[in-house]
Amino acid sequence: MDSVLIASNTSATMGIISDFMRSESFSRIIASQSGAEARRYITDMDFDLIIIDTPLSDELGNDFAITASEKTTAGIILIVDCENVLEISANVEDYGVFALPKPLSPEFFYQAVKLLSAARRRVMNLENENLRLQKKIEEIRIVDRAKLVLIQVLKMTEPQAQHYIEKQSMDLRQSRLATAENILRTYEV
Repeated sequence: MDSVLIASNTSATMGIISDFMRSESFSRIIASQSGAEARRYITDMDFDLIIIDTPLSDELGNDFAITASEKTTAGIILIVDCENVLEISANVEDYGVFALPKPLSPEFFYQAVKLLSAARRRVMNLENENLRLQKKIEEIRIVDRAKLVLIQVLKMTEPQAQHYIEKQSMDLRQSRLATAENILRTYEV
């Protein structure tokens, strides 16, 4: 993780959180004092972590936390007054927002950041695996379409079409996908 957005209307809190983030090797730290400004940042940039110290100058911060959870894959920490933490947590937890009570101990904050970092890495790994599988499924579809074309046009059997695609791939030193795409370009109208 290397980028963090800190939304807080108090300079002191922003400074403390920024110093902590720098010590944890976050290389890009963006600060915002309002929900509107923070919303502009999340549409323009990707963040690994978003920390919201409520209230912000133009809103409480809950709505921004929910918006950020819907529009980004960032881990989100919402820092709220101790007396409101249970109510606010109940409102935002379904969106994957982690609510922490003020005053915040450094140890508890450190653990929350580490927990969200680990969770985000896991989610990103799952998303990457999902993309890889989607590409593999698309490749299988294209190869199957090419086999069907070979069966219909050249009157091959399914095993013959499969063997033809594999042999062409080896002979031409290209992937089965590239071979299938060439077959489709050649024989499909």
